[in-house]
This record gives sequence, structure tokens and C-alpha cells, in this order.
Amino acid sequence: MSLNIGDTAPGFELPDIELKMRTLDEFKGKKIILTFIVAASSPVCETELCVLRDSWKEISDLGAHIVAISNDGPFANKAFVEKHNFNFPLLADYNSKTIRDYDILMPDLAHIKDYNAAKRSVFIIMEDGKIGYKWVSEDPLKEPNYEEIKNFLKQ
Repeated sequence: MSLNIGDTAPGFELPDIELKMRTLDEFKGKKIILTFIVAASSPVCETELCVLRDSWKEISDLGAHIVAISNDGPFANKAFVEKHNFNFPLLADYNSKTIRDYDILMPDLAHIKDYNAAKRSVFIIMEDGKIGYKWVSEDPLKEPNYEEIKNFLKQ
């Protein structure tokens, strides 16, 4: 079932890089930029998360949190976070449950059977828990429109 703007965002409980379980509820009270990346340490994901890292202050000043999710395990995510000093959580959806809940599963990445990943996606979850913004790409090499995301937060 595809999620649409206005729908309640599915909750999650996923480990961060320190193996602490994190939930969607703990970020409520501000808007949440929930970004799903295809694979930790891949070039486009690296660019995307570095842009978000470098925009963190502006995004925070607009009243939003950033939370990233990949289907990599917490150990691969930890190496990725430490290499780039990300200042927001990168959560491990290693069984793709949350990715499926958001209906953004990309099966057979790079034509490798059963290598599932998330479609590159950005959801902005509003303070009331509803989806206010949605961008999903079928092309794993396409980055989100960062200015569009910031402009949405300014509304």
C-alpha cells in the first residue's frame, strides 16, 4: 500500500550505530526529515548525507530533525557515520521491515537476486505524525531536491 501525503507515518524501532534502539516517536515535536538511502558508503548516498550534514544547522533552525535509514547493518553504518561525521542518526533497517512499511523496497539491486534496498526517498513527517512531503525515486543515482526540501520546511 502506497503512502501518501496526509497519511500517518508508520512507526519504527531500529538500531543506531551504537546498537541503541530508536523509534519514530522519540523525534516527535519537530518536523522529521526521514531519508532512506540505498547503501551506506555508496557515492550518491555519501553525497546526499553530506549535503544534509552540511545543511543541518539551517534545517534545525527551521524546526526539523534529520533521521536517515539504510538497510545496511549498524556496523557498516557506523563506519559510514564516523568517516563523514554525520550529526544525525543513521538507523539500520537490516531486515527491510520499515522500508516495506513505507512501500519503497527496491528488490534485486544491481540485478543481484534478493539484494534488497530502499528506493532513495525523503519523507517529511509533520509534528502531528502525518506525512507532509514525499519524494521517492526509482533511480538510485538521483539525488533529492535539497532546496525543495528546505522550501517545504519554510512554509
